[in-house]
Order: sequence, then structure tokens, then C-alpha cells
Amino acid sequence: MYGLSSQDSDYQREVTERLRLPFQMLSDPARSLAQALDLPTFTTGGLTLYKRLTLIIKDNVIEHVFYPVFPPDEHADQVLAWLSDNAHRP
Repeated sequence: MYGLSSQDSDYQREVTERLRLPFQMLSDPARSLAQALDLPTFTTGGLTLYKRLTLIIKDNVIEHVFYPVFPPDEHADQVLAWLSDNAHRP
């Protein structure tokens, strides 16, 4: 599992440590993935950021997209349920 953000690597390291995230954050300040996959972004305070979404990727294929993420406090359970329901897919 990875987190992705358009913010720089130094910021990602700080966030990972401060929030004690159990996964790595990937930095994409050029928003290359957003452009390649037409991912949703928004602009605030002069920064263009990724909107919250979850991609389930297996063997380099996007199997499922969760977007929009709502409600955010239930999203982890939604992802876990999807993974459980689809665990035996080839």
C-alpha cells in the first residue's frame, strides 16, 4: 500500500512521521500519474493536489477505483470489504 501526493518528498517524509503512517508516501509534484490516468485534482492556495481516491491495483492492472471517497471515516472498511469480497478473483 502506498499514499500518493503532489507535494514534495520532504513534506511526505514529515507527514509519514507525524501521522505514523504504516505505509510509504510517493511524491508526484509534476502530477504525472494524474495526467496519465486522468485522476481528479483540485487547486487551493496556489497548489494543485490530488483528490482523495483509492486505486486497487493487481499485476499492473487497475481492478477497482473508489471515488469519491465518502464518507471518509468509513472508507477503510469499504476497501477492506471489497478486498475480502474479491480475494479469490484470478
